[in-house]
Amino acid sequence: MDREQFYANARNDLTGPIEGVTVLDATTTWAGPMAACVLADLGADVLKVEHPKGDVGRRLQPIVPGSELGIPGETVHRNKRCISLDMKTPEGRELFLKLASEVDVVIENFKPGTMAGWGIGYDDVAKVNPASVYVSISGFGQFGPLSPLPGYDPVAQNFSGWSSLNGEPGLGPTKAPTYFGDDLSGLHGAIGALAALRHRDKTGEGQHVDVSLVDSVMFQCNGNLTAGAMGVKLERWGNQFSSVTPINIYSCKDGDVFAGVLLDAHWIEMCDMIKRPELANMSITDRMHARETVDGALRDWCAQHTSKQVTDQCAERGLPATPVQTFEQAAQHEHVLARDMLQNVELSDGSTAPITGPAVKFSRTPTKVRHAAPVNGQNNEEVLRSLGYSSEQIAELADHGVI
Repeated sequence: MDREQFYANARNDLTGPIEGVTVLDATTTWAGPMAACVLADLGADVLKVEHPKGDVGRRLQPIVPGSELGIPGETVHRNKRCISLDMKTPEGRELFLKLASEVDVVIENFKPGTMAGWGIGYDDVAKVNPASVYVSISGFGQFGPLSPLPGYDPVAQNFSGWSSLNGEPGLGPTKAPTYFGDDLSGLHGAIGALAALRHRDKTGEGQHVDVSLVDSVMFQCNGNLTAGAMGVKLERWGNQFSSVTPINIYSCKDGDVFAGVLLDAHWIEMCDMIKRPELANMSITDRMHARETVDGALRDWCAQHTSKQVTDQCAERGLPATPVQTFEQAAQHEHVLARDMLQNVELSDGSTAPITGPAVKFSRTPTKVRHAAPVNGQNNEEVLRSLGYSSEQIAELADHGVI
């Protein structure tokens, strides 16, 4: 299928499949902002609530070349509006509750009890908007012995057991190079919001959605929590797999490739490709017992070829293989560009950057990076005027540091 076929019946009059959904994004750093980013990309009207001094997430590295804007912040806050607001002040609390009374979803990712302490927790919002969906994302969740503790992404990776299996055998535990736990909890936060909205639309009932970084990471660990509960020994495999071989990163004449097989039929094809017909009759079980032999056979063959020769020959035979790329190399690949995974966006300071595009494609309701991340407080006046505030009242809020 080509691009034109996929989008043949696309509508251009909608922001996305959930246009009309309104979200109050009272989050910071990454996990909460990611949940709101997913909903914004899907077409929701997301209003980011940011402290007047700025969100720490805006300072995350790296920086857009030639600009002072952080690439992570520009990525996770695109497609949103922004109001600056000190939610801890009485005036800020009043304004927040006015906003919350009119939206479908509120998202926050402060330590449990923080929002309630400011008078804007779930119970407070439910009083002014009983049908609202209130999503709370935190390290350890809203209840449980560890719920009061702060919990950041690497805490979740290490507490859950995930880091204990990451890295090469013989070396120590290794965290992910990206905000793995934050990203997963952000996705679960968005999924939870959509599920709760479905229930709200059927029954009129709002609810509190509790998302934990630790729970999210453990859920995505392929059942390893169950294995741990039953005393099943788990090993660190690096680039190999416990139940499949050969599969690994292999050095070629000009770089590395990741290649391997799962099915016996693919192994037969691979043996023909690497000129090792004497190994072709080995089943998966046989290969598991001769891991060094079969892994070495593919390793030796790759060493005699360029990475392109390896991937081309694998592609011709329907075998999975890819060059091991850097992000810089991936960003230049024709497939990445064809999938709109980079979209040129004019940023708030007038510079332009290729911002990472939405992952999911919709044939009828396409999504895209509609506009850049807003500056802090960019939509103050428009939002406050929509709530009935006069110019004098807005000026007074600014003078008091509330906005």
